[in-house]
Amino acid sequence: MEAIRAHLAALGAAVPRLSQEVSGAADLLSQELRGRSLLDIILLMLGSLSLGAGAEWFFRRATATARQRAVSRMVSTAGERARAVGSRLAFGLADLSIFGLGSIAAFLILDWPPLLRRTVLAYLFAVLLLRVALLGGRILLAPRSAAHSDPEALRVIPMTDEAARFWYHRLLLFAGWFVFGWATVELLRTLGFSPDGRRLVAYALGIGLLAIAIGTVWTWADQPSAVATETENRPRHYALRMWLLSLGLLVLWGLWVASLMGLFWLLVVALILPQAIKITKRSARHLLRPPEGAEASHNHELAAVYLDRGVRALLLVGAALFLAWVWGIDPSEMTTRDTVATRLVRGVLSSVVILLVADFIWQVVKTQVDRRLAATQVTGLPGSAEALRQARLRTLLPMLRMAVFIVLATVAVLMALSSLGVEIGPLIAGAGIFGVAVGFGSQTLVKDVISGIFYLLDDAFRVGEYVQSGSYKGTVESLGFRSVKLRHHRGPIFTVPYGQLGAVENMSRDWVIDKVTINVTYDTDLDKAKKVIKQVGKELAADPEFAPNIIEPLKMQGVEQFGEFAIQLRMKMTTRPGEQFVIRRKAFAMLKTAFDENGIRFAFPTVQVAGRDEAEPAAARQVLTLVKGKQSEEGVQPG
Repeated sequence: MEAIRAHLAALGAAVPRLSQEVSGAADLLSQELRGRSLLDIILLMLGSLSLGAGAEWFFRRATATARQRAVSRMVSTAGERARAVGSRLAFGLADLSIFGLGSIAAFLILDWPPLLRRTVLAYLFAVLLLRVALLGGRILLAPRSAAHSDPEALRVIPMTDEAARFWYHRLLLFAGWFVFGWATVELLRTLGFSPDGRRLVAYALGIGLLAIAIGTVWTWADQPSAVATETENRPRHYALRMWLLSLGLLVLWGLWVASLMGLFWLLVVALILPQAIKITKRSARHLLRPPEGAEASHNHELAAVYLDRGVRALLLVGAALFLAWVWGIDPSEMTTRDTVATRLVRGVLSSVVILLVADFIWQVVKTQVDRRLAATQVTGLPGSAEALRQARLRTLLPMLRMAVFIVLATVAVLMALSSLGVEIGPLIAGAGIFGVAVGFGSQTLVKDVISGIFYLLDDAFRVGEYVQSGSYKGTVESLGFRSVKLRHHRGPIFTVPYGQLGAVENMSRDWVIDKVTINVTYDTDLDKAKKVIKQVGKELAADPEFAPNIIEPLKMQGVEQFGEFAIQLRMKMTTRPGEQFVIRRKAFAMLKTAFDENGIRFAFPTVQVAGRDEAEPAAARQVLTLVKGKQSEEGVQPG
């Protein structure tokens, strides 16, 4: 706080002296240019610029054919796009180099007054910096078409043409104001301005940068049509984000004016680095995208991962080294001096490198696993060896991916802690003791994990198969380290620990025999029924909708038994697992139609209703007859 007060007090004291310093600078310039007319000065400056621009123009004319050939070729693949971008960058750097060499030659040829030489040199250097920034903008944004090429094909950062032109113009404005303001402030040193006077001028010019940045934020917010690769509907708190971003820019300017440069650059890095990483990821995918209409290959995905993670590593390491330089930390002292600060910074840098390497390995492994998983979605013929292999891969690859992630995360965290000076030996020992405690105190957990390992080794079930174990049955949705999730065909999901599964009945392997029974009347011609059933089986097997899932067609096995009211006929067919239900419904419908056409009737229970006399039991009538006969023999009148 004392330093901030002293700094602001010095600035306040420099304000009254600023007019005197301006007068002194004007006197110095008048003495320097005494004896020279304004025309001579303008001719000297134009001569310097003309020599550099003329050399560049001749170079452009000499390479016009090569430029035309480079920008007019068709760009469809990632390799062609990379070569086109590289050619444009090479020609742009060559133009800058020729312009710079020609301008330097002007200093060697023309006679310059010392002060004017330093002035023109400062602004010439600002022009070169501005052109470098614009070259980067043309390469990344491609705001306008080059010859007959589509700018979208050459654009590195994915966005629309309107957005590309918008950001290119804002980059031109911001970079131009910055470099010429920087050259002006550096020139004030030569003109005798005090450090506080130069800071006042710099802070005043900084207000212009602040206005450009805030104006860019709100102008961009008013152009929703320029947003690329984003949803058209804005977030609910979009305006709030704009206000917060504007406030952040004001805070940045305030930190700069307060001379809190360490905090200033930390906030700058915190604002820019996440957006740079996000843009890098999108740009890598966009630059290495496959031709239009083609699917991304494995090489495209890996190349995008390498480029994305490589540039991300450079950004993070560069940001760390930049902050170390801003905060006055000498990299050479980090290896020779052993203080708390140097150990901490060295540990942080080592941790960043370790985490970047771990992240790179994880992205490569994840990309490989995801590619294999995507390939297994194109399943082969159900029940074939290829389909079984793909089902096994869909089961094991997610578990392998999770295991690799856990191992990488654990090793990376332990190495990062070690680089920060934390003793990881006790942690490893404590983990071992904890593991023993878990082994003794959580026998059920260990049982579940080990049982799951052996279930997978035995290939007892896979993701997508229908299994039953005791009262649990359903389709296997996912396999964890401790439990399996079964989705019942009516919707509920069971999470069953492996240790509680026991014997597992897998209903989705190889084939299934479906046996059905129908009842026909006793007057049915069994040979005719057998022929009809066989014909229905042939027609069902010839149906293109059901044929791929029928292994053996429907046929009659024979008479199952003679029932009380019908003859029971047993039929069977062999189908793919899980398909028997649909095929059975179709078979029943076809059998009904065929039986009706051939006069075969299905039997069903009936109830016969008769009168009292007809329904009187025979045994009762016989008893009654015997009683009447006995009464007659004994001389008893009936009645």
